[in-house]
Amino acid sequence: MAFDESFRTKVWTQETTGAWHFVTLPASLSKRIRTLATGSLKPFGSFRVKARTGLTSWETSLFADKKRNAFVLPAKADVRRKENIKPGDTIEVNIAFDL
Repeated sequence: MAFDESFRTKVWTQETTGAWHFVTLPASLSKRIRTLATGSLKPFGSFRVKARTGLTSWETSLFADKKRNAFVLPAKADVRRKENIKPGDTIEVNIAFDL
């Protein structure tokens, strides 16, 4: 089964170092993914996805974040540079994966 979904979200940095940048998936989308991906999750509740924002695509993993009760998606430095994304920016993100 293929999954392909877009959403708008704000870019934030990891509280402890500020080096890692993430976006948080909406709670309703995280719940749907959690239900669909049962049995496919790897350590840390992660699994591989293809992500896209603007004209830039990359392969990465979604990670379960218990604090936010949602999945988070890393926003790689190369992607942020290409798309001129800074912490606090709201961006459109597409994620796709096969179950």
